[in-house]
Amino acid sequence: MCESSIKNLIELDPKNNSAYVLLSNVYAKLGRWEDVRAVRKLMEEMGVKKTPGCSIVELDGQLHEFFVGDEAHPERREIYRMLDEIMERLKSVGYVVKTEEVLLDLDEEGKEMALAVHSEKIAVAFSFVKTKPGTTVRIIKNLRICGDCHEAMNLISKVYGREIVVRDCSRFHHFRDGVCSCNGFW
Repeated sequence: MCESSIKNLIELDPKNNSAYVLLSNVYAKLGRWEDVRAVRKLMEEMGVKKTPGCSIVELDGQLHEFFVGDEAHPERREIYRMLDEIMERLKSVGYVVKTEEVLLDLDEEGKEMALAVHSEKIAVAFSFVKTKPGTTVRIIKNLRICGDCHEAMNLISKVYGREIVVRDCSRFHHFRDGVCSCNGFW
């Protein structure tokens, strides 16, 4: 039922990337990796591109844009050093990566690595490098925050004593002392 409905959406609007991504995600959740590859191949053939995850931070009147796995920023070494420190500290207090969030055909380690470099985590690391402890971090994200990043932001706010505000495509998330204003409904 769901699969045929999504295929109908693609047929009605073959340039709409959302329907392809939705169908690919359904197949991935079902472990149908050949079908995932077929959908991605069809997207390529049709010239349809998936919208990449992007997070923006404004500091001192300047916008800083980060994409998943972004290494383009001139301060990437410091950012990734901070990101590694953040992830290690979270793991030391019980953070467990939600690898089920990754809808790619990767092993567990690959899934952990993919989640570790989501744009909002990079944006937080950048903010920590560039601001004083206690400064509120504000991030604008073009897509919905994933469950793993949501949990990570909860813990980061508690462990580092920082307020983190993430505006994703659905709502504002105000993380403070390990709790989000959405009460886990995102």
